[in-house]
Amino acid sequence: MLTGNLVRVRFARDRINPSYIDSADESWREVAERLLDLFRVQVGRTRGELEEELTEAIGNDTAQLVHRGLANLLEDRCEFDVVSDLPPEQVREAVFRSGAQHRRNSSFLPVTPSSFDRNAVLTQVATELKTTAPQLDHSLFADLKSEQQVIKFKDTTAERLLQRYNVALAQSVLLRSTTVTVTIRGEPPARYRQLLRVVKFHRLICEATRAGPDAIQLRLDGPLSLFSATQKYGLQLALFLPAVLLCGDYELHADLRWGPQRKEKTFALTNKDGLVSHQRDTGTYVPPELAMFADLFRKKVEDWEISDETDLFPLGDGFWVPDFQLTHKASGRGVHLEVLGFWRRSSVEKHLERLRQHATTPFLLAVSDQLHIEDADLEGLPAMVHRFRQMPLPAEVARLAAGLVEG
Repeated sequence: MLTGNLVRVRFARDRINPSYIDSADESWREVAERLLDLFRVQVGRTRGELEEELTEAIGNDTAQLVHRGLANLLEDRCEFDVVSDLPPEQVREAVFRSGAQHRRNSSFLPVTPSSFDRNAVLTQVATELKTTAPQLDHSLFADLKSEQQVIKFKDTTAERLLQRYNVALAQSVLLRSTTVTVTIRGEPPARYRQLLRVVKFHRLICEATRAGPDAIQLRLDGPLSLFSATQKYGLQLALFLPAVLLCGDYELHADLRWGPQRKEKTFALTNKDGLVSHQRDTGTYVPPELAMFADLFRKKVEDWEISDETDLFPLGDGFWVPDFQLTHKASGRGVHLEVLGFWRRSSVEKHLERLRQHATTPFLLAVSDQLHIEDADLEGLPAMVHRFRQMPLPAEVARLAAGLVEG
């Protein structure tokens, strides 16, 4: 992701146009390759040494924003860690204590910097901790950010780095959005199911509606439309974009609040812009808590099978993708399970109303207590309801599913 000071855009009246670069341009590929060569030899060196080399190679000139942006993305591909033979906190405590004692015992009055023998203090503490003075000196501040070492670099190609830069520009623009609307056409049901699951995975506030016989429209709240946790939510929204880029025909429109004065702007993106997703098309996503529930269900319940491979169901003017399909092993009969966890209250009410009006097949509905949904809000649904605190209980879910099958 690019930091705000690295985002390059142009203005066309009220529209924001990111300054994309041509990933096929040979001069930009040479720049990307030089930066890659610099990062490929950094394993074992400190973050501070890396930043010094980058400053020497790029400088801080604003004309080098692309270079600095590419370097920022490459730094994100580095894994940093504290490399120290001894815990730095323990070393500092011992050295500072010994240093204070050394000053108290000094025969020089008044105490001056020249009267303090740093090497003597390090040697004394090193002996106490059964190490050497150089190792002790290295461990003293090894946990500072600048002293963290590069322990791994995830390599890539110059072309993919340039493509990633363009996507990062678009993602950074979306961080200033209030509303994002995405229209996707001509995709198979599996793709629509994947997109809706990615929405759930990133816990985005979204409404899905039909936009034609073979199209859906996703309307997502932007981070600047929320009252809290905007930075975290904005990051989740940005992480959703690569899934959209996997589609063949899409249009994205975002309303923005731009700059310190939060001026109203717009941003548009389509498949014709040529952005290339840096994520593999790995199929459906399942939020971690739902994956934990599914694993626990398989361990605790013997009579039922659970799968997150569910169908995409038309639901009035929208769509519905249940979280799980439960299949009774003996009879082969199935039950859909929907889990309401991280939802906005207004979105829950709209979703429940759609289910109430258009869902015809009985299903299971697991509702988190954190949503504070009253029993009256669940009336009229063709569903058995299970309320839970942290995670749905497998045994209770199986009991309710059995009731639906027997009924």
